Amino acid sequence: MKRPKHLDPPTHLSPSPPVPAPEASPAAEPPVGEEQKPDPTRYGDWEKKGIAIDF
Repeated sequence: MKRPKHLDPPTHLSPSPPVPAPEASPAAEPPVGEEQKPDPTRYGDWEKKGIAIDF
C-alpha cells in the first residue's frame, strides 16, 4: 500500500543527515583504594569493618 500523494514530503526539503555512530566510552577505573567487590544491594551482604552483615 502506497502513501497518498499529499503525505509525501515536499521536494524542496533536503534529506535528513545520517545519525552518527556512538563513540566508545573510556573504561572507568575504580577510585584509588577501591577494589572490585560485588554490589551489596544485589547480593544482600554489607561489609562493616571486614565483617559481612545483612539487615
